[in-house]
Amino acid sequence: MRMNTSGHFDTVAESTGVKIRVPHASDGPRVWRLVTDTGALDNNSLYSNLLQCSHFAATCALAEMDGEIVAWMSGYMPPNQPDTLFVWQICVADAARGHGLGQELIAAVLARPENAGLRHVECTITPSNAASWSLFHKVADNLNADLKSQPHFLSETHMDWQHESELRVIIGPFEADEAASSVSV
Repeated sequence: MRMNTSGHFDTVAESTGVKIRVPHASDGPRVWRLVTDTGALDNNSLYSNLLQCSHFAATCALAEMDGEIVAWMSGYMPPNQPDTLFVWQICVADAARGHGLGQELIAAVLARPENAGLRHVECTITPSNAASWSLFHKVADNLNADLKSQPHFLSETHMDWQHESELRVIIGPFEADEAASSVSV
């Protein structure tokens, strides 16, 4: 990791040239296009991505390769859980898949000094999303932490049958040194 000019730490994978960094408001439109172009995720508004890149920048990360955003992770700390990173979305461009960028984005956020108090990672995943289950099991392994899941947003109760049910996934607790050492770029 190295400190950038805005006082945040960036991680750089020398072998792939991928740079993981804190987002800025000016990244919002490019993040929105990445999410839209993948077609695999629920689309948020451009304004939502602008807020994530500004108000929630400390708990979000993006990966760039040759100046292009190739991966994005949005997250936040739930109001009553200051020790928890809730991962909202992870998006990786087709051309950048297979390099572990989802894990690296989460690890980079956990390793930031301002996030040293985080002891849990949470998200929601549909039962059929094998890629996300694989990713979060790897994150739990990297953090030497337990992974538990439980029903959270049910299709019939919360989604008006328009979306598959979402399970709440909880990883942790883990120690700060585990989070810092989980950054492998």
